[in-house]
Amino acid sequence: MGVFTAPENLSGHEQVVFCQDKHSGLRAIIAVYSTALGPALGGTRFYPYATEEEALHDALDLSRGMAYKNAVAGLDLGGGKAVIWGDPGTDKSEELLRAYGRFVESLGGRYITACDVGTYVEDMDVVAKETNFVTGRSEDHGGAGDSSVLTAFGVYQGMRAAAQHKWGDASLAGRTVGVAGIGKVGKHLIGHLLEEGARVVATDVSERAHDWLKANHASVDFLDTTEALITSDIDVYAPCALGGALNDETVPVLNASIVCGAANNQLAHPGVEKDLASRGILYAPDYVVNAGGVIQVADEIDGFSFDRAKRRASKIFDVTGEILRLADAEGVPPAVAADRLAERRMANVGRLRTILLP
Repeated sequence: MGVFTAPENLSGHEQVVFCQDKHSGLRAIIAVYSTALGPALGGTRFYPYATEEEALHDALDLSRGMAYKNAVAGLDLGGGKAVIWGDPGTDKSEELLRAYGRFVESLGGRYITACDVGTYVEDMDVVAKETNFVTGRSEDHGGAGDSSVLTAFGVYQGMRAAAQHKWGDASLAGRTVGVAGIGKVGKHLIGHLLEEGARVVATDVSERAHDWLKANHASVDFLDTTEALITSDIDVYAPCALGGALNDETVPVLNASIVCGAANNQLAHPGVEKDLASRGILYAPDYVVNAGGVIQVADEIDGFSFDRAKRRASKIFDVTGEILRLADAEGVPPAVAADRLAERRMANVGRLRTILLP
């Protein structure tokens, strides 16, 4: 796959930068999808991709998703994403992260980075030694800290909005929610759900995640596989791990009325959203409901206030409801309605940049 010959759903990027520092072992790709609304904000994923093509595909796909996420969240920021090709457990070093920071700095502010899978606030503190264009830093350095806190809170608000739309009641008390992925976000989400009185079942490939669940929430049932979870008697399915959770194998056997989770790019390919709709499953678009994290790190750019960021993240309830109503009104799946809303804002607000200022 070439950058200029990517499939239609991955095309339209403004800039893709390949970064290499042989001495530190850095191999990274920075993808800027759009700066129509402002600098492209998106995290850095550190992951052991099987091939360079797979890494490029992820960078292109994730950066597009960030542009749409930031637009729908009402942020004056464009969308970008970076991937570092390697194993974060063995390849990550101060030298590599600082080399990466130099490449981010070289873009002059077109791209602002933050945490993602395989990177943490401590890593962003290291990257920040070489660039000013980084957010999601530790609290010791004036940052927002762990962005998974408001990511989970936003997913919880989106889930409540989906419940309101589906059942006429935003309460999740008494509902059964299946959480796939007990990572940084999944842990916080489970806490919100249990506090409201929902029944939770969960799964994760990590034995450590299972141990954490037993130690902290013994009332949560643990299932060995995602297949067991999605075919069990659940009301809501919350994918909170990697993308592609909704595909040609999972959707036909999914036993839930609502899908609302934190994972990015949950739809494995175009058309899955129609399959969900045909089965009567309400899909809360992933980049809408998981925007709490980017709202949190974006707030840091102007001087972080957790209370202010949380108030902004709480509006995910309203935005999700608006998109679900728009989908009904226009006779399209919610994923299509969300895309339309994002594209309208990028076009209408981005157009204002053509008005020259003195």
